[in-house]
Amino acid sequence: MIRLLIADDHPVVRAGLRALFATEPDLLVVGEAASGEEAVARSYAGVDIVLMDLQFGNGMQGWDATRRIRERPGAPHVLVLTNYDTDADILGAVEAGAAGYLLKDAPPEELIAAVRAAARGESALAPTVAGRLEARQNAPDDALSAREAEVLTLVADGMSNREIARSLFLSEATVKSHLVHIFTKLQVSSRTAAVASARERGAIRSV
Repeated sequence: MIRLLIADDHPVVRAGLRALFATEPDLLVVGEAASGEEAVARSYAGVDIVLMDLQFGNGMQGWDATRRIRERPGAPHVLVLTNYDTDADILGAVEAGAAGYLLKDAPPEELIAAVRAAARGESALAPTVAGRLEARQNAPDDALSAREAEVLTLVADGMSNREIARSLFLSEATVKSHLVHIFTKLQVSSRTAAVASARERGAIRSV
């Protein structure tokens, strides 16, 4: 029996996933979480797979919850299920230790197969996600790192260097260094141009 924890801040999504897994004899939903904090708190013994959304309203987001869960000895596997497929989201989740990454429009049979694969310790990536990772490997010189994409996402949110530094627990000098690298990779000379270019490439979210 594969025991699941569903972490998503939308009750309708959680109910739909619970109903889907109830049709499978080897899958059992043992808990739900409406926030990143709840996901971390409820992912102890008795959970094999955490199905993790990336975007929660406030507080801890999915990639951070994934990292904290995976840091523990004997931690359950984390399978990301989200609406977002930007480089920043994908890389952040993979680097945080996610065993798989699927989009919410995935067919039910693909999701069920991914859960079983993750339970076996195998990687489970949506075809579009796998394609994006392969594309990054083929063009590594100008691809933003997960941290660079994270910094630029906060720039797009209107944060100053000081605010970004506080949010990511970095020095302002480090933030500036990241921005220099970002500008060089994207061949731009301003924050606005960097955000526009990264959104066009799919490196950060457009909204």
